[in-house]
Amino acid sequence: MLFSSIEFIFLFLPVSLILCYTAPKRLKNLALFAVSLVFYGWGEPKYLLLMLLTISADFLFGIAIAKSKRRARLWLWAAVISNLGILAIFKYLSPTLGAFGVDFKSIALPVGISFYTFQSLSYVIDVYRGEEPLKNPVDFGTYVTMFPQLVAGPIVKYGDVKAQLKERRVSLDRCARGILRFVCGLGKKLIFANTAGEMWEYFSALSPHRLSTLGAWVGIAFFAFQIYFDFSGYSDMAVGLGLLLGFDFPENFNYPYIAKSFRDFWRRWHISLTSWFREYLYIPLGGNRLGEWRTLANMLAVWAFTGIWHGASLNFLFWGLYCFAVLALERLFLGRLLEKLPSPLARVYSLAVIFVGWVFFASNSLGDAAAYLGRMFSLTPIAGNEPYHFTRNIPLLILLTLGSTPIPREAYKRLIRQKTAKNLLPFFSLFLFILCVANLVGASYNPFL
Repeated sequence: MLFSSIEFIFLFLPVSLILCYTAPKRLKNLALFAVSLVFYGWGEPKYLLLMLLTISADFLFGIAIAKSKRRARLWLWAAVISNLGILAIFKYLSPTLGAFGVDFKSIALPVGISFYTFQSLSYVIDVYRGEEPLKNPVDFGTYVTMFPQLVAGPIVKYGDVKAQLKERRVSLDRCARGILRFVCGLGKKLIFANTAGEMWEYFSALSPHRLSTLGAWVGIAFFAFQIYFDFSGYSDMAVGLGLLLGFDFPENFNYPYIAKSFRDFWRRWHISLTSWFREYLYIPLGGNRLGEWRTLANMLAVWAFTGIWHGASLNFLFWGLYCFAVLALERLFLGRLLEKLPSPLARVYSLAVIFVGWVFFASNSLGDAAAYLGRMFSLTPIAGNEPYHFTRNIPLLILLTLGSTPIPREAYKRLIRQKTAKNLLPFFSLFLFILCVANLVGASYNPFL
Protein backbone atom coordinates (compact mmCIF):
# COMPACT_ATOMS: atom_id res chain seq x y z
CA MET A 1 0.00 0.00 0.00
CA LEU A 2 1.35 3.41 -0.97
CA PHE A 3 0.85 6.64 0.98
CA SER A 4 -0.11 8.21 -2.35
CA SER A 5 -3.09 5.92 -2.91
CA ILE A 6 -6.84 6.29 -2.47
CA GLU A 7 -7.14 3.25 -0.18
CA PHE A 8 -4.45 4.57 2.16
CA ILE A 9 -5.73 8.14 2.39
CA PHE A 10 -9.46 7.44 2.68
CA LEU A 11 -9.58 3.98 4.26
CA PHE A 12 -6.48 2.76 6.05
CA LEU A 13 -5.27 6.05 7.58
CA PRO A 14 -8.59 7.21 9.13
CA VAL A 15 -9.32 3.76 10.59
CA SER A 16 -5.76 3.44 11.93
CA LEU A 17 -5.81 6.87 13.58
CA ILE A 18 -9.18 6.14 15.22
CA LEU A 19 -7.88 2.83 16.61
CA CYS A 20 -4.62 4.35 17.86
CA TYR A 21 -6.32 7.39 19.43
CA THR A 22 -9.08 5.46 21.17
CA ALA A 23 -6.93 2.58 22.44
CA PRO A 24 -6.18 2.68 26.19
CA LYS A 25 -2.69 3.86 27.05
CA ARG A 26 -1.41 0.35 27.83
CA LEU A 27 -2.70 -0.92 24.46
CA LYS A 28 -1.55 1.91 22.18
CA ASN A 29 1.57 0.06 21.04
CA LEU A 30 -0.48 -3.05 20.38
CA ALA A 31 -2.92 -1.02 18.26
CA LEU A 32 -0.08 0.55 16.26
CA PHE A 33 1.63 -2.84 15.87
CA ALA A 34 -1.59 -4.40 14.60
CA VAL A 35 -2.40 -1.70 12.03
CA SER A 36 1.24 -1.70 10.87
CA LEU A 37 1.04 -5.44 10.19
CA VAL A 38 -2.19 -4.86 8.25
CA PHE A 39 -0.45 -2.09 6.28
CA TYR A 40 2.42 -4.37 5.32
CA GLY A 41 0.23 -7.41 4.77
CA TRP A 42 -2.06 -5.44 2.46
CA GLY A 43 0.43 -5.76 -0.36
CA GLU A 44 2.85 -8.38 0.99
CA PRO A 45 0.80 -10.95 2.97
CA LYS A 46 3.16 -13.83 2.19
CA TYR A 47 6.08 -11.94 3.75
CA LEU A 48 4.40 -11.14 7.06
CA LEU A 49 5.87 -14.35 8.47
CA LEU A 50 9.36 -13.24 7.42
CA MET A 51 8.89 -9.89 9.15
CA LEU A 52 7.58 -11.57 12.32
CA LEU A 53 10.53 -13.97 12.23
CA THR A 54 12.96 -11.04 12.08
CA ILE A 55 11.16 -9.30 14.94
CA SER A 56 11.11 -12.43 17.12
CA ALA A 57 14.76 -13.29 16.47
CA ASP A 58 16.11 -9.80 17.17
CA PHE A 59 13.95 -9.38 20.27
CA LEU A 60 15.42 -12.64 21.66
CA PHE A 61 18.94 -11.63 20.58
CA GLY A 62 18.55 -8.40 22.56
CA ILE A 63 17.43 -10.29 25.67
CA ALA A 64 20.28 -12.80 25.31
CA ILE A 65 22.90 -10.05 24.92
CA ALA A 66 21.64 -8.22 28.02
CA LYS A 67 21.58 -11.39 30.15
CA SER A 68 24.85 -12.96 29.06
CA LYS A 69 27.73 -10.50 29.03
CA ARG A 70 30.25 -13.30 28.43
CA ARG A 71 28.49 -14.41 25.26
CA ALA A 72 27.21 -11.02 24.20
CA ARG A 73 29.59 -10.78 21.23
CA LEU A 74 28.55 -14.24 20.06
CA TRP A 75 24.87 -13.30 20.16
CA LEU A 76 25.64 -10.03 18.39
CA TRP A 77 27.35 -11.83 15.51
CA ALA A 78 24.46 -14.28 15.34
CA ALA A 79 22.08 -11.32 14.94
CA VAL A 80 24.26 -9.69 12.26
CA ILE A 81 24.54 -12.94 10.29
CA SER A 82 20.82 -13.64 10.67
CA ASN A 83 19.69 -10.21 9.49
CA LEU A 84 22.19 -9.78 6.68
CA GLY A 85 21.65 -13.40 5.63
CA ILE A 86 17.90 -12.87 5.22
CA LEU A 87 18.55 -9.62 3.36
CA ALA A 88 21.06 -11.33 1.05
CA ILE A 89 18.73 -14.23 0.23
CA PHE A 90 15.74 -12.10 -0.67
CA LYS A 91 17.50 -9.10 -2.21
CA TYR A 92 20.55 -10.58 -3.93
CA LEU A 93 20.17 -14.33 -4.48
CA SER A 94 17.65 -14.16 -7.33
CA PRO A 95 19.50 -11.49 -9.38
CA THR A 96 22.86 -13.19 -8.78
CA LEU A 97 21.61 -16.59 -9.91
CA GLY A 98 19.85 -14.95 -12.83
CA ALA A 99 23.17 -13.52 -13.99
CA PHE A 100 24.43 -17.11 -14.28
CA GLY A 101 21.36 -18.25 -16.19
CA VAL A 102 19.55 -19.83 -13.23
CA ASP A 103 15.83 -19.07 -13.04
CA PHE A 104 15.07 -18.14 -9.43
CA LYS A 105 12.10 -15.86 -9.97
CA SER A 106 10.12 -17.47 -7.17
CA ILE A 107 12.06 -15.28 -4.70
CA ALA A 108 10.66 -11.76 -4.94
CA LEU A 109 11.93 -8.72 -3.08
CA PRO A 110 9.82 -8.00 0.03
CA VAL A 111 8.92 -4.31 0.13
CA GLY A 112 10.81 -2.36 2.78
CA ILE A 113 13.13 -5.23 3.78
CA SER A 114 16.23 -3.02 3.49
CA PHE A 115 14.72 -0.49 5.89
CA TYR A 116 13.24 -2.72 8.57
CA THR A 117 16.27 -5.05 8.58
CA PHE A 118 18.63 -2.16 9.33
CA GLN A 119 16.24 -0.76 11.90
CA SER A 120 15.89 -4.08 13.71
CA LEU A 121 19.64 -4.77 13.58
CA SER A 122 20.50 -1.34 14.98
CA TYR A 123 18.42 -2.18 18.07
CA VAL A 124 20.49 -5.31 18.75
CA ILE A 125 23.72 -3.36 18.30
CA ASP A 126 22.48 -0.62 20.64
CA VAL A 127 21.64 -3.21 23.30
CA TYR A 128 25.14 -4.66 22.90
CA ARG A 129 26.50 -1.14 23.46
CA GLY A 130 24.60 -0.79 26.72
CA GLU A 131 21.03 0.26 25.91
CA GLU A 132 18.40 -1.40 28.09
CA PRO A 133 16.49 -4.00 26.05
CA LEU A 134 12.75 -3.87 25.64
CA LYS A 135 10.93 -6.38 27.84
CA ASN A 136 7.71 -6.47 25.83
CA PRO A 137 7.84 -8.04 22.34
CA VAL A 138 4.86 -5.92 21.26
CA ASP A 139 6.86 -2.75 21.99
CA PHE A 140 9.73 -4.06 19.90
CA GLY A 141 7.38 -5.13 17.11
CA THR A 142 5.90 -1.63 17.15
CA TYR A 143 9.37 -0.10 16.80
CA VAL A 144 10.27 -2.26 13.79
CA THR A 145 6.95 -2.12 11.95
CA MET A 146 5.71 1.46 12.44
CA PHE A 147 3.85 1.93 9.17
CA PRO A 148 4.77 5.61 8.58
CA GLN A 149 8.42 4.74 7.89
CA LEU A 150 8.22 0.99 7.25
CA VAL A 151 8.71 0.81 3.48
CA ALA A 152 10.63 3.98 2.58
CA GLY A 153 12.24 5.31 5.76
CA PRO A 154 13.59 7.39 7.29
CA ILE A 155 15.57 4.69 9.12
CA VAL A 156 14.69 5.25 12.78
CA LYS A 157 17.24 4.14 15.35
CA TYR A 158 16.09 2.73 18.67
CA GLY A 159 17.48 5.68 20.61
CA ASP A 160 15.43 8.08 18.48
CA VAL A 161 12.09 6.72 19.69
CA LYS A 162 12.90 4.78 22.88
CA ALA A 163 11.15 7.26 25.16
CA GLN A 164 8.19 7.67 22.80
CA LEU A 165 7.57 3.92 22.71
CA LYS A 166 6.84 4.15 26.44
CA GLU A 167 4.89 7.39 26.43
CA ARG A 168 3.99 9.81 23.66
CA ARG A 169 1.87 12.92 23.43
CA VAL A 170 -0.64 13.86 20.74
CA SER A 171 -1.91 17.45 20.64
CA LEU A 172 -3.93 19.60 18.25
CA ASP A 173 -0.82 21.61 17.38
CA ARG A 174 1.20 18.47 16.57
CA CYS A 175 -1.70 17.08 14.52
CA ALA A 176 -2.01 20.32 12.57
CA ARG A 177 1.73 20.29 11.81
CA GLY A 178 1.53 16.62 10.94
CA ILE A 179 -1.34 17.13 8.49
CA LEU A 180 0.44 20.04 6.77
CA ARG A 181 3.67 18.05 6.53
CA PHE A 182 1.86 15.00 5.14
CA VAL A 183 -0.04 17.03 2.55
CA CYS A 184 3.12 18.85 1.43
CA GLY A 185 4.88 15.49 1.03
CA LEU A 186 1.91 14.16 -0.91
CA GLY A 187 2.12 17.19 -3.20
CA LYS A 188 5.84 16.63 -3.74
CA LYS A 189 5.18 13.05 -4.77
CA LEU A 190 2.06 13.43 -6.93
CA ILE A 191 2.60 16.84 -8.53
CA PHE A 192 6.37 17.24 -8.77
CA ALA A 193 7.92 13.75 -8.69
CA ASN A 194 5.43 12.05 -10.99
CA THR A 195 5.53 14.89 -13.54
CA ALA A 196 9.34 14.89 -13.57
CA GLY A 197 9.30 11.09 -13.83
CA GLU A 198 7.16 11.16 -16.95
CA MET A 199 9.64 13.53 -18.61
CA TRP A 200 12.57 11.31 -17.58
CA GLU A 201 10.82 8.34 -19.16
CA TYR A 202 10.49 10.31 -22.41
CA PHE A 203 14.17 11.31 -22.59
CA SER A 204 15.54 7.96 -21.37
CA ALA A 205 13.45 6.09 -23.95
CA LEU A 206 15.04 7.98 -26.87
CA SER A 207 17.65 6.00 -28.77
CA PRO A 208 21.18 7.46 -28.45
CA HIS A 209 21.24 8.84 -32.00
CA ARG A 210 18.04 10.83 -31.31
CA LEU A 211 19.29 12.40 -28.04
CA SER A 212 21.39 15.55 -28.03
CA THR A 213 23.90 16.53 -25.38
CA LEU A 214 21.51 19.12 -23.97
CA GLY A 215 18.66 16.60 -24.07
CA ALA A 216 20.75 14.08 -22.10
CA TRP A 217 21.51 16.64 -19.38
CA VAL A 218 17.89 17.83 -19.22
CA GLY A 219 16.71 14.21 -19.06
CA ILE A 220 18.95 13.29 -16.14
CA ALA A 221 17.95 16.56 -14.44
CA PHE A 222 14.34 15.37 -14.60
CA PHE A 223 15.39 12.06 -13.00
CA ALA A 224 17.26 13.98 -10.28
CA PHE A 225 14.11 15.96 -9.53
CA GLN A 226 11.96 12.82 -9.66
CA ILE A 227 14.03 10.85 -7.15
CA TYR A 228 14.41 13.85 -4.85
CA PHE A 229 10.74 14.84 -4.73
CA ASP A 230 9.61 11.21 -4.61
CA PHE A 231 11.92 10.20 -1.78
CA SER A 232 11.78 13.45 0.20
CA GLY A 233 8.01 13.51 -0.34
CA TYR A 234 7.67 10.07 1.24
CA SER A 235 9.95 11.19 4.08
CA ASP A 236 7.79 14.27 4.66
CA MET A 237 4.68 12.10 4.71
CA ALA A 238 6.38 9.75 7.20
CA VAL A 239 7.38 12.65 9.49
CA GLY A 240 3.84 14.04 9.26
CA LEU A 241 2.27 10.68 10.10
CA GLY A 242 4.72 10.32 12.97
CA LEU A 243 3.52 13.64 14.42
CA LEU A 244 -0.09 12.44 14.14
CA LEU A 245 0.84 9.32 16.12
CA GLY A 246 3.00 11.09 18.72
CA PHE A 247 6.46 10.29 17.29
CA ASP A 248 9.27 12.63 16.25
CA PHE A 249 11.10 11.04 13.32
CA PRO A 250 14.47 12.40 12.17
CA GLU A 251 14.69 14.60 9.09
CA ASN A 252 15.93 12.76 6.02
CA PHE A 253 16.68 15.57 3.52
CA ASN A 254 18.05 19.08 3.77
CA TYR A 255 17.96 20.61 0.27
CA PRO A 256 20.73 18.43 -1.18
CA TYR A 257 20.84 20.13 -4.58
CA ILE A 258 22.16 23.38 -3.12
CA ALA A 259 25.28 21.56 -1.88
CA LYS A 260 28.67 23.08 -2.67
CA SER A 261 30.48 19.73 -2.80
CA PHE A 262 29.69 16.04 -3.10
CA ARG A 263 30.52 15.62 0.57
CA ASP A 264 28.07 18.39 1.40
CA PHE A 265 25.47 16.63 -0.77
CA TRP A 266 25.76 13.45 1.31
CA ARG A 267 25.31 15.46 4.50
CA ARG A 268 21.95 16.53 3.09
CA TRP A 269 20.71 13.45 1.17
CA HIS A 270 19.11 10.42 2.87
CA ILE A 271 20.52 11.59 6.18
CA SER A 272 19.20 8.62 8.16
CA LEU A 273 21.02 6.12 5.90
CA THR A 274 24.37 7.93 5.95
CA SER A 275 24.00 8.30 9.72
CA TRP A 276 23.30 4.55 10.05
CA PHE A 277 26.34 3.55 8.02
CA ARG A 278 28.56 6.02 9.86
CA GLU A 279 27.45 4.82 13.30
CA TYR A 280 27.23 1.09 12.67
CA LEU A 281 29.91 0.47 10.02
CA TYR A 282 32.32 3.34 9.42
CA ILE A 283 33.13 4.13 13.07
CA PRO A 284 33.38 0.44 14.15
CA LEU A 285 35.83 -0.12 11.29
CA GLY A 286 38.00 2.64 12.73
CA GLY A 287 36.56 5.73 11.09
CA ASN A 288 39.27 8.30 10.45
CA ARG A 289 41.29 7.45 13.56
CA LEU A 290 43.81 5.03 12.01
CA GLY A 291 45.53 7.08 9.34
CA GLU A 292 44.71 8.28 5.84
CA TRP A 293 44.96 4.97 3.98
CA ARG A 294 42.86 3.11 6.53
CA THR A 295 40.30 5.91 6.39
CA LEU A 296 40.05 5.55 2.62
CA ALA A 297 39.71 1.76 2.99
CA ASN A 298 36.88 2.28 5.50
CA MET A 299 35.20 4.72 3.13
CA LEU A 300 35.51 2.19 0.30
CA ALA A 301 33.80 -0.48 2.42
CA VAL A 302 30.98 1.89 3.41
CA TRP A 303 30.26 3.05 -0.12
CA ALA A 304 30.45 -0.44 -1.58
CA PHE A 305 27.85 -1.53 0.99
CA THR A 306 25.80 1.62 0.31
CA GLY A 307 25.67 0.80 -3.39
CA ILE A 308 24.74 -2.85 -2.75
CA TRP A 309 22.10 -1.80 -0.21
CA HIS A 310 20.27 0.16 -2.90
CA GLY A 311 20.05 -2.76 -5.34
CA ALA A 312 21.49 -6.05 -6.49
CA SER A 313 22.64 -5.11 -10.01
CA LEU A 314 26.18 -4.08 -10.85
CA ASN A 315 25.19 -0.52 -11.70
CA PHE A 316 24.29 0.11 -8.03
CA LEU A 317 27.66 -1.23 -6.88
CA PHE A 318 29.38 0.93 -9.50
CA TRP A 319 27.33 3.92 -8.32
CA GLY A 320 28.56 3.31 -4.77
CA LEU A 321 32.16 3.05 -5.98
CA TYR A 322 31.70 6.23 -8.02
CA CYS A 323 30.49 8.02 -4.86
CA PHE A 324 33.56 6.73 -3.01
CA ALA A 325 35.92 7.92 -5.77
CA VAL A 326 34.52 11.46 -5.80
CA LEU A 327 34.46 11.70 -2.00
CA ALA A 328 38.03 10.33 -1.78
CA LEU A 329 39.25 12.97 -4.25
CA GLU A 330 37.51 15.69 -2.26
CA ARG A 331 39.10 14.39 0.93
CA LEU A 332 42.59 14.21 -0.56
CA PHE A 333 42.78 17.58 -2.34
CA LEU A 334 39.66 18.59 -4.27
CA GLY A 335 37.76 19.76 -1.21
CA ARG A 336 40.36 22.45 -0.48
CA LEU A 337 40.07 23.74 -4.04
CA LEU A 338 36.27 23.80 -3.85
CA GLU A 339 36.39 25.96 -0.72
CA LYS A 340 38.16 28.66 -2.76
CA LEU A 341 35.57 28.63 -5.56
CA PRO A 342 32.68 31.12 -5.64
CA SER A 343 29.48 29.49 -4.39
CA PRO A 344 27.76 29.37 -7.84
CA LEU A 345 30.72 27.52 -9.41
CA ALA A 346 30.94 25.11 -6.47
CA ARG A 347 27.23 24.33 -6.86
CA VAL A 348 27.63 23.75 -10.61
CA TYR A 349 30.44 21.28 -9.88
CA SER A 350 28.31 19.55 -7.24
CA LEU A 351 25.29 19.20 -9.55
CA ALA A 352 27.49 17.88 -12.36
CA VAL A 353 28.96 15.05 -10.27
CA ILE A 354 25.54 14.30 -8.76
CA PHE A 355 23.92 14.03 -12.19
CA VAL A 356 26.67 11.75 -13.50
CA GLY A 357 26.12 9.52 -10.48
CA TRP A 358 22.37 9.44 -11.08
CA VAL A 359 23.00 8.02 -14.57
CA PHE A 360 24.47 4.86 -12.99
CA PHE A 361 21.62 4.77 -10.47
CA ALA A 362 18.85 5.21 -13.03
CA SER A 363 20.18 2.86 -15.73
CA ASN A 364 19.28 -0.80 -16.08
CA SER A 365 22.87 -1.84 -16.79
CA LEU A 366 26.39 -0.45 -16.99
CA GLY A 367 26.11 -0.58 -20.78
CA ASP A 368 23.03 1.65 -20.74
CA ALA A 369 24.77 4.02 -18.33
CA ALA A 370 27.85 4.22 -20.59
CA ALA A 371 25.68 4.96 -23.64
CA TYR A 372 23.79 7.72 -21.82
CA LEU A 373 26.99 9.27 -20.44
CA GLY A 374 28.38 9.20 -23.96
CA ARG A 375 25.50 11.43 -25.06
CA MET A 376 26.00 13.78 -22.11
CA PHE A 377 29.61 14.46 -23.14
CA SER A 378 29.41 14.05 -26.92
CA LEU A 379 28.55 17.65 -27.90
CA THR A 380 25.69 16.42 -30.11
CA PRO A 381 23.46 19.26 -31.42
CA ILE A 382 19.72 19.54 -30.71
CA ALA A 383 17.54 17.67 -33.19
CA GLY A 384 14.02 16.32 -33.78
CA ASN A 385 11.30 17.31 -31.29
CA GLU A 386 13.71 18.36 -28.57
CA PRO A 387 13.22 22.15 -29.03
CA TYR A 388 9.48 21.67 -28.49
CA HIS A 389 9.99 19.64 -25.32
CA PHE A 390 12.58 22.09 -23.97
CA THR A 391 10.28 25.08 -24.53
CA ARG A 392 7.15 23.52 -23.05
CA ASN A 393 9.01 22.30 -19.95
CA ILE A 394 10.79 25.53 -19.02
CA PRO A 395 8.05 26.50 -16.46
CA LEU A 396 8.18 22.98 -14.98
CA LEU A 397 11.98 23.10 -14.66
CA ILE A 398 11.75 26.49 -12.94
CA LEU A 399 9.16 25.17 -10.47
CA LEU A 400 11.17 22.02 -9.75
CA THR A 401 14.33 24.07 -9.26
CA LEU A 402 12.66 26.52 -6.87
CA GLY A 403 10.99 23.64 -5.01
CA SER A 404 14.35 21.99 -4.33
CA THR A 405 15.75 25.13 -2.65
CA PRO A 406 14.95 26.72 0.74
CA ILE A 407 13.09 29.60 -0.97
CA PRO A 408 9.56 28.16 -0.37
CA ARG A 409 10.42 27.39 3.25
CA GLU A 410 11.69 30.91 3.90
CA ALA A 411 8.60 32.38 2.25
CA TYR A 412 6.44 30.16 4.48
CA LYS A 413 8.29 31.31 7.61
CA ARG A 414 7.69 34.94 6.71
CA LEU A 415 4.03 34.35 5.97
CA ILE A 416 3.18 32.62 9.23
CA ARG A 417 4.57 35.58 11.15
CA GLN A 418 1.52 37.43 9.87
CA LYS A 419 -1.67 36.52 11.74
CA THR A 420 -3.88 36.66 8.63
CA ALA A 421 -1.61 34.36 6.63
CA LYS A 422 -1.31 31.96 9.56
CA ASN A 423 -5.09 31.70 9.79
CA LEU A 424 -5.19 30.77 6.11
CA LEU A 425 -2.89 27.75 6.57
CA PRO A 426 -5.78 25.27 7.09
CA PHE A 427 -7.35 26.45 3.83
CA PHE A 428 -4.01 26.09 2.04
CA SER A 429 -3.67 22.54 3.37
CA LEU A 430 -7.21 21.73 2.22
CA PHE A 431 -6.64 23.23 -1.24
CA LEU A 432 -3.38 21.33 -1.70
CA PHE A 433 -5.03 18.13 -0.50
CA ILE A 434 -7.89 18.52 -2.98
CA LEU A 435 -5.37 19.22 -5.75
CA CYS A 436 -3.43 16.07 -4.81
CA VAL A 437 -6.54 13.89 -4.74
CA ALA A 438 -7.67 15.25 -8.11
CA ASN A 439 -4.23 14.48 -9.48
CA LEU A 440 -4.28 11.02 -7.95
CA VAL A 441 -7.70 10.15 -9.33
CA GLY A 442 -6.89 11.34 -12.84
CA ALA A 443 -3.29 10.11 -13.10
CA SER A 444 -2.18 6.75 -14.46
CA TYR A 445 1.52 7.33 -13.65
CA ASN A 446 2.28 6.84 -9.94
CA PRO A 447 5.43 4.70 -9.51
CA PHE A 448 7.02 3.71 -6.20
CA LEU A 449 10.76 4.32 -6.37
